[in-house]
Amino acid sequence: MMEGTVRCSANDVPLSPISFLSRSAVAYRDSLSVVYGDVKYTWQDTHRRCIKLASAIARLGISRGDVVATLVPNVPAMYELHFGVPMAGAILCTLNIRHDSAMVAVLLKHSEAKVVFVDYQFVHIVQGAFEILSKTITNLPRLILILECVQWAPTIGESVSTFGNLEYESFLATGNLDFEVRQPNDEWDPISLNYTSGTTSSPKGVIYSHRGAYLNSLATALIFEMGSMPRYLWCVPMFHCNGWCLTWGVAALGGTNICQRNVTAKSIFDSIAQHNVTHLGGAPTVLNMIINAPPRDRRPLPGKVRVMTGAAPPPPQVLYKMEELGFEVIHSYGLTETYGPSTVCSWKTEWNALPRDTQAMIKSRQGLQHLGLEEVDIKDPVTMKSVPSDAKTIGEAMFRGNTVMNGYLKNLEATQDAFKGGWFRSGDLGVKHPDGYIELKDRSKDIIISGGENVSTIEVESVIFTHPSVLDAAVVGRPDDYWGETPCAFVKLKDGCDVSAEELIKYCRDRLPHYMAPSTVVFEDLPKTSTGKTQKFVLREKAKAIGSLSKAITSKL
Repeated sequence: MMEGTVRCSANDVPLSPISFLSRSAVAYRDSLSVVYGDVKYTWQDTHRRCIKLASAIARLGISRGDVVATLVPNVPAMYELHFGVPMAGAILCTLNIRHDSAMVAVLLKHSEAKVVFVDYQFVHIVQGAFEILSKTITNLPRLILILECVQWAPTIGESVSTFGNLEYESFLATGNLDFEVRQPNDEWDPISLNYTSGTTSSPKGVIYSHRGAYLNSLATALIFEMGSMPRYLWCVPMFHCNGWCLTWGVAALGGTNICQRNVTAKSIFDSIAQHNVTHLGGAPTVLNMIINAPPRDRRPLPGKVRVMTGAAPPPPQVLYKMEELGFEVIHSYGLTETYGPSTVCSWKTEWNALPRDTQAMIKSRQGLQHLGLEEVDIKDPVTMKSVPSDAKTIGEAMFRGNTVMNGYLKNLEATQDAFKGGWFRSGDLGVKHPDGYIELKDRSKDIIISGGENVSTIEVESVIFTHPSVLDAAVVGRPDDYWGETPCAFVKLKDGCDVSAEELIKYCRDRLPHYMAPSTVVFEDLPKTSTGKTQKFVLREKAKAIGSLSKAITSKL
């Protein structure tokens, strides 16, 4: 250490995104913070409500490090809980609203949640979870019920009484404005617990730190090209990676959070027109919803709307159509373990001269790490050496930096496996282009090996999406006695469209090497998680149940 330096409270304060709120309450005091139908709050309102919420939580006997769970959609209370819970020194655990009672019971028990905030729409789920938990534990979590604004129905009232007469607004009123916010003692202290969506395995409890949340909030806002006072439409569930950390990021910029309980194409277009929305986020399924909206649901955009998308790489055709409608799409990539977005396909001006189809293909790449992350690389998972930048050699996407999780709750073995070699192993397979940008090819569990050849399901899906009759598609491996596996496509057609499996297979064979083209096409709705990810493990089981194509038929393909 250099002589004369002193590390003290004047120059060393733990980083935490809860600090954004107190600043916005001054800088953006009378500007709208939250809009939900007729409900409107300013940043001063939100600051005061969150302080009272923190105070009320603390008065329940909640201590530092205790877990407070939620089962709440994108309504104002959910936004407030992202500040109020950590301001009480507690850890926020946002549960997926699509979980059933059995799963909620498992997660409440695993997290040891002391309090559960539940929206009235899902109170029966928690009631069922409590019935399950009561068979094995005596101290059930306290429950606070969130009503729809100021509405009160007799059945809701009975539910409140059943669970101890705690209702959100009444609960909030018990808090004190002079409550001293409990800042983290260490910036590595947990701020939230996020359970993975379980698309590939049973859910794991991912621990976020105050430091990581602070850095990812700002980095995400930066890659989203958010300026001062953005108007952000909530399509990404706040329970998913804490809304990609934009629950806190929007507060940092004094923006307006446009909340919506349900996401439809009509509600998206209506909200954009009514509130002059500047930014929204969503998985490719949301983009698909927008581009396939019927004319009666569409409205002209009042200005440029930036859309950040994540999850599976959006097919170039989807990106192309979004931009035709006037949206500017920003493609990011990340996992629950990386606080959501962690890379971005930073655009280069020289790409503007390329054909639009080529631009769309480039934009679907995952790109480079954002400024909050130290490194992302494509590595050989055995040797840990970087793969050549040849856009061909496949390796595993790995991360290193301050926006990688602390670990998995109560699962040291899984944490050590994930961090083996000093990098976080994503389980995603990809390549590195000569310019250093990465591009995902598949999940390690999704890659199809047919006759010794690697088949990227992402590439096959991209071709299927270009067919004018296709609304949605996913490709998995179907067991085959001759080839080992062959591609099996599950396809949902647009309303009023009709195409046969044979026609779609020929369409793909005309545009792909024959070994990559689907041998089987199944027409049905695709199973989705609440964050828009296709549940490929469900489709793999269906493909397995179909059985092998006969050797005689397969060998002719």
